[in-house]
Amino acid sequence: MARYIGKEMSRVDGIAKVTGKAKYAAEFKVPNLAYGFIVTSSIGKGTIRSIDTTQASRAPGVIHILTHENYPKPTPSAAPELKPETNTDVPDKSFRALQSNQIFFNMQPIALVLAETFEQARYAARLVKSTYNEEKSMTDLESSLDKAVAIDPQRAASPRGAVKPRGNPAQAFQSAPVKIEAEYTIPIEHHNPMEPHAAIAFWENDKLTIFDKTQGVYVVRQHLATSFNMPVENVQVISPFVGGAFGSSLRPNYYPALTAMAARVIKRPVKVVYTRQQMYTGHGYRPHTWQKISLGAESNGKLTAIIHDSKNNSSTFQDWVENTTEFPRTLYACPNADTPQRIVRTDLPTPASMRAPGAVSGMFALECAMDELAYALKIDPLELRLINYTEVDPDSGKPYSSKALRECYRLGAQKFGWKNRKFEPRSMRDGRFLVGWGMATGVWGAWQRPASAKITLKSDGTAHVASATADIGPGTYTVMTLIAAEYLGLPAEKVKFELGDTKFPEAPVQGGSFTTASVGTAIYESAQNIRRKLLELANKDAASPFKMAKIADVEMLNGKLQIKNNSSQSVDISELMRRNNLTELVDVHQAKPSPEREKYATGAHGAQFVEVKVDPDVGTVHVTRAIEVTACGKIMNPKTSHSQEIGGVVWGIGMALQEATEIDHRYGRIMNPNLQHYHVPVNADILEIETIFVEEDDKIVNPLGVKGMGELGMVGIPAAIANAVFHATGKRIRELPITPEKLL
Repeated sequence: MARYIGKEMSRVDGIAKVTGKAKYAAEFKVPNLAYGFIVTSSIGKGTIRSIDTTQASRAPGVIHILTHENYPKPTPSAAPELKPETNTDVPDKSFRALQSNQIFFNMQPIALVLAETFEQARYAARLVKSTYNEEKSMTDLESSLDKAVAIDPQRAASPRGAVKPRGNPAQAFQSAPVKIEAEYTIPIEHHNPMEPHAAIAFWENDKLTIFDKTQGVYVVRQHLATSFNMPVENVQVISPFVGGAFGSSLRPNYYPALTAMAARVIKRPVKVVYTRQQMYTGHGYRPHTWQKISLGAESNGKLTAIIHDSKNNSSTFQDWVENTTEFPRTLYACPNADTPQRIVRTDLPTPASMRAPGAVSGMFALECAMDELAYALKIDPLELRLINYTEVDPDSGKPYSSKALRECYRLGAQKFGWKNRKFEPRSMRDGRFLVGWGMATGVWGAWQRPASAKITLKSDGTAHVASATADIGPGTYTVMTLIAAEYLGLPAEKVKFELGDTKFPEAPVQGGSFTTASVGTAIYESAQNIRRKLLELANKDAASPFKMAKIADVEMLNGKLQIKNNSSQSVDISELMRRNNLTELVDVHQAKPSPEREKYATGAHGAQFVEVKVDPDVGTVHVTRAIEVTACGKIMNPKTSHSQEIGGVVWGIGMALQEATEIDHRYGRIMNPNLQHYHVPVNADILEIETIFVEEDDKIVNPLGVKGMGELGMVGIPAAIANAVFHATGKRIRELPITPEKLL
């Protein structure tokens, strides 16, 4: 019987966070610290003609100013000059600051001022003067759709293989009795985590230590080793706490290498922290995305063709495709599908993953188009989805290892009261407010990546568990403690889990909602190895109660190794270790996905039902009720899991109704790089949210049976809101966000 798995546990790091004991990247105390402040460009494209640091250098407290003119260049024996557009000899093509006089995007870093205090560095940064040879920048995706190109794998920040059409979609669409064609656009959206990105770097001889805000310490280590042409073992990256990231720290940003170089130049520790404004060009964003959906169907609602064309902006020096069509093409039973994806190169920084990357954008288009098709057919939107339900992957024909989406639909509709929905738009009211009910489907992966963990079981009845994973907010500290306590048979308070340091065993980045599946499986399997070692120790004793027992017959529980569910046949683990002169048992284990997975399609699914109320006089939209039903395997900790799903719904509300990065295309400059003008949901925007789990028993995806959850929570929400707005108003808004002027 599970003691921890499936039961609510408060965050083990909660007290540290609310008391300030938890240290984030910029909060570590390092002696003799210097402070860096980044100076950014004021043009969107061109070259720096001159940069004058004379006045800034004379300002109080200034130690040094780095620019492209004095940035240390590699020696002939080292790597080639690391310009972002020519750096083809290393696999990491991320943007590196101060490498040349070329300007790739507005607000690009052009100098780093180093001073004794942050205030002195900031003041001196304002005294740096620069002139430019300016060129006309191009930052508008929609004006250049005809310039879209397929992604070049040699330049790719996110390589994606081309997916071949399924069947004959063009012919099937042409002959379909019922057709829907529509275009949908999503603006650039920016990460705005509470914690600004930051690093503290220092050198000890030829060894570099850096505290960084990152979702993957090993990725940053490799990036820095490449940047400085040094062995990876000479770089230590530390990131125990991350104040929100969700994709903005998946790949290395430009500031860690810049900070490390500054520390090397002035021979003392350096701290660099982005301002809120600098975050808008310092860590990527959800790209501007244009999509065209063409759906063909029989008169009974059966889909015959899906053509989903997607184009998104990228940078001029790195190719990034959002992969909006991967999930939509396999959600419904349809024999003919084509899902091309292309990019438009713009004079902006490279986009990045942002919670539910690709999926939430692609499902916005597909699920809105499905709603439009439902109205063309005069079929209930939920019924249309059930008509096209599939238990197999339409591309591979493989059955799903588990798929409880049908139950999600049923339970969500029942809880929401969907049967009481009137079909016609503008047919439901609450006083003068127009009421709309919309629904959509969410889908995400059930991935597992190779991951390692180390368990140290001590003879005093405690355990230390470590893995170089991250915790960007979902509760990784807690769930890993919970898994270790469950399978080591210890009280949770006697298990200490640590993460976020390259001195720990390697783990994948925290992204894609695969951390629990990957690192959790490594801890689970490592605990089995510990159990096996204890059984071998016990069986050295002639009087061992386990002589006839197999490893599957024994368990660790309450400090004992015992026959399962029979504590009378047991040995005390601490006593057993002492008898064998062991103060600790150590196991380092790497877990990998099972080959059995290859026989199946895998995925996590959910259904979203949303109520909106629209003020017809001013066009304001309030999401008054949202029910999200999710099937994502086994729930480890309901408390933090519900929190994740609620957070996903809130983020989806922001995407649907508020979030947009505004760019003045004359200058290629972001006009709202702050929390005053870039709107995100606040408490007043959030009303009733209910999240429900339909658990699946799926040991094919991984031994724990867990699937991706963190991203899934927001995937269908923008589409459900847009569909609800149409039901309320009769106006089909295909361009996010749905702001009041679009409804008036």
